[in-house]
Amino acid sequence: MSIRIFTLLLLIFSLFGCAENERKQFEYSGGGLRMALDHEPSTFIARNATDYYSAVILSQVMEGLVSLDPKNSTVTPQLAKSWQKSADGLTYTFTLREDVLFHPHDQLSASDRKFTAKDVIKSFEIACTKDENGDAPSTYSYAFKGLVEGADDFFNGNSKTITGITSDGNTITFQLLHSDNNFLYKLAHINATISSHKLIGTEYESDVIGTGPFMYANYQDGEVPRMILVKNNEYYLEDENGNALPYLDSLVMIFQSRKLEQLDMFEAKQIDLIAGLPTSRITRMLEGKIEDFNSKPPKLILANNPLLESNFYFFNLNDERFKDPKVRQAFNYAVNKEFIGREILRNQYYDLGYYGITPPVSRALKGYDFKSIRKNGYDYDPDKARKLLAEAGYPNGEGFGSVNLRFNINDVHSAVADEFSKQIAQVLGININIDGSTFEQLQKDWENGNGDIFRMGWSADYPSPETFLMNFYGKNVPEDPTMPSKLNYARYVNPIFDQFYDSANAAEKKTDQMKFFSKAEMALMENPPIIPLWYTGDIEITYSYIRDFHFNALNTYNFTRVYLKDWTAEEYQAEISSEN
Repeated sequence: MSIRIFTLLLLIFSLFGCAENERKQFEYSGGGLRMALDHEPSTFIARNATDYYSAVILSQVMEGLVSLDPKNSTVTPQLAKSWQKSADGLTYTFTLREDVLFHPHDQLSASDRKFTAKDVIKSFEIACTKDENGDAPSTYSYAFKGLVEGADDFFNGNSKTITGITSDGNTITFQLLHSDNNFLYKLAHINATISSHKLIGTEYESDVIGTGPFMYANYQDGEVPRMILVKNNEYYLEDENGNALPYLDSLVMIFQSRKLEQLDMFEAKQIDLIAGLPTSRITRMLEGKIEDFNSKPPKLILANNPLLESNFYFFNLNDERFKDPKVRQAFNYAVNKEFIGREILRNQYYDLGYYGITPPVSRALKGYDFKSIRKNGYDYDPDKARKLLAEAGYPNGEGFGSVNLRFNINDVHSAVADEFSKQIAQVLGININIDGSTFEQLQKDWENGNGDIFRMGWSADYPSPETFLMNFYGKNVPEDPTMPSKLNYARYVNPIFDQFYDSANAAEKKTDQMKFFSKAEMALMENPPIIPLWYTGDIEITYSYIRDFHFNALNTYNFTRVYLKDWTAEEYQAEISSEN
């Protein structure tokens, strides 16, 4: 992976340092924050981003019409300063900000850098355009397909414009085919961020030019690669006191797949926060640092954060053996999740996979019928597993053949894959060949079906079951089985599931939407394309000098208002008193 480096970090600071001096600065502005990510981003073009790591990087640089508040995940204005929704929920009109500039680029003149409605229209048109391989960008499949008027005709080449997206001066209007309570959430997704119309479709598009609080500065290759983002001194937002945002001068993203190495870096103060501890060091870290957590002021801040994130295996339903639901049910009953949770995860999870693909975080998904979905979940039942496999024509695994399990290599995923293969062999008599690779290679194998069972982790993009269930919507499967499947990797088609899913998306009331999504998930687990393993609950630790930073259930990061300042004893006592 490479990015065209069009400027140096020093040049950025020298060119725009004068702009910074002209604006009022927060007393504690400055400094840099360092964090580790398990993997490098797979793309630098936002409409193609489907992985968490790309989203984390791009969301610091790119912006959409709206965004999510990091504290409570509510939709807030961003490039649009306001919006109006019609009474029938079919029309959304956004009023755009007129004080926004794209980051500097040698292909953009001063006038080109001004954000306008033309950038919005062009960004969404390219997002609904087939790529050179004839594939759909993620934005189209994720947000516009079957929802925005004219998007399907434009995608299929039957129209030169998306009739449901129009502009008038500094306003953008969307006309929907049906109401969708999650439409604003979809516009807050990284896939719906806005690029400069001058760079879209050119060789410069992957230069990561956006309107966000940070700008791409440099990528450093090596044994432990890192990416440097620097403060956008021309960023349009200010805090409530008129101080320029962001406060930080830089973000350094360090790419390290080994959690043990991440923890060593954290303890050596080479990174400022860590999300998820290596299982072998949980006890030592928590018990050995009690004084750092409990001192007043503390040196370390601990958060036990339940996430909207699922870890599961999915079946390749192009494999004839897995087309029989009884086979997939047998595999589900054969997995001892309690053992995996206790012995491998060392109890570092929010819950075990006894539900469906949607994590049972009730406070984030109010009104979802987790109780009924749990009844369709799979406990460990080896006798039932063997019975189902025999009914499918494979008594004791006879004639089934070997199964290739694809996963990305790291301490946890490798150990889980090894234990899974042992359990399936012991219960079902089926040999599992475990085949680890890089995360980047695993993504390609998902899309192309290169394997029989695949490991996946999926994080919510917004607080709705839809963001998980869309992975199994039948209309997201390509008609040609030889073509890559960009979203429904399992190539799962279940008319009952699709009917409930469609009903949920057409529902005008959120309560009805949640009811239909619940029924869709029950149908999903009666005829399961997945083996849910666990739902993530990370132990997350920061140094206390990181201020105004918020972990959240979506595991998103917003550093716009983060600043660095050591606590004094007096200040900390005043903070505690105000909270009480």
